[in-house]
Amino acid sequence: MRNPFAHPQGSLPILGRLVFLALTLAITLPLHADNTNLTEEVRLLREENALLQQQVKQQGAQLDTLIQKVSSLETTRQIEGGNDKPLPNHDFGLGQLHIGVEGGVGFAETGPDGFAPGGQFRVDEARLFLEAPVYNDVYFYGELLLATQENPGGSVQLGELYLDFENISKLWQQDDQLNARLGQLNTPFGEEYLTRTAIENPLITHSIVDFWATTPGAELYGNFGKFSYVVAVQNGGENVGGDKMVAGRIGFDPDEHWHFSVSGMRTGNLEANADSTSQMWFANGFFRSIGSPATTQFHVNAVEGDATARWQRWHGGHVSAFGGVARYDDNDPTANNARNIYYYSGEVMQNLPKQFYAVTRFSQALCTDGIPMVGYGNFGDYFFGPLTTELWRLSLGLGYRFSDRLVLKMEYSFERGTEVGGDSRNKEDFFGTEAAFKF
Repeated sequence: MRNPFAHPQGSLPILGRLVFLALTLAITLPLHADNTNLTEEVRLLREENALLQQQVKQQGAQLDTLIQKVSSLETTRQIEGGNDKPLPNHDFGLGQLHIGVEGGVGFAETGPDGFAPGGQFRVDEARLFLEAPVYNDVYFYGELLLATQENPGGSVQLGELYLDFENISKLWQQDDQLNARLGQLNTPFGEEYLTRTAIENPLITHSIVDFWATTPGAELYGNFGKFSYVVAVQNGGENVGGDKMVAGRIGFDPDEHWHFSVSGMRTGNLEANADSTSQMWFANGFFRSIGSPATTQFHVNAVEGDATARWQRWHGGHVSAFGGVARYDDNDPTANNARNIYYYSGEVMQNLPKQFYAVTRFSQALCTDGIPMVGYGNFGDYFFGPLTTELWRLSLGLGYRFSDRLVLKMEYSFERGTEVGGDSRNKEDFFGTEAAFKF
């Protein structure tokens, strides 16, 4: 008799297989769903990652373009063919108007025949810079001189003020071959004026000749590979309607360590009555007529060569030198006043540990028949007084750089000379300290 509770033969394995299949489906279906969701999430993450990579590449390309534009702008302004020192970095601005200040304050004392025989605290320099874009590659630059070594604490004067038309050569798909400036400009003769300001000059004073001028005119500048150029036509004297001064310089930079240039300049024919002096500064004075009152015109032509070598070893430093000849002449009917002025200067600066540096400069000017040379002397005594045939200066300086925005300096200079007739100039030595700054 069959047990009613017994399973039919083979029914248990079938039931077991059904149960196993059901359990397998219960487990694998959720896992399959999870795998499907995970695969979808991975696909979305990959798409988002690809999109982010594309955005990063686009931003990188935009950043590279911006860096190239900034580099091109700085190169245009700082090439040796430009007519002034690199413009200061500005941290303060009102919109697109940038404002900067440079200056120097300190103490100066000279010998009894010098400009400060009793010693004096001085504002050696105070300059206010304004810069703003005007239109595309056209920029405005202006400079107010609140005080200078030549005019400490005097009336406010206008320094450089010009419109800068940059990269005109892009019209023929070339960068920086041609740029132009129009306004009141530094005269591009020699190179000492490029580092003449307190923050740029490693010493407090300058060379004996110290050529520089700032006067209205027009200028072209640019570079071709390792060569640079600048040429300017400007007012040569106080009579703005008179003959014009022409000056220019060609520079050559074979590598980052060496720089060479040659300059030429003519003051133009200056009227002795209308133009009592030239615009060109020379030996802490100006070129002036040395002929009789009947002289109606005088002029000075000059050529100069400059060279600089820089090194990075031993904390870095440089040696620079320049030399040239200037020829004075006039149309004095009573005498032949033509004469040559030979001059040269050499400077060595070495950075020292702990942000100190040491610098020395020797310069000399010689004129057999004599020329007005003030030097450290009293202006009234030596500009209008006896002519000087020879004047030299040896400057020794020590400085400390807190940063490129604040420098402390100390200098002692020996100055000696000889006047026409043989009298000596030996009481004009200089001692000074200065804190130079910019912001």
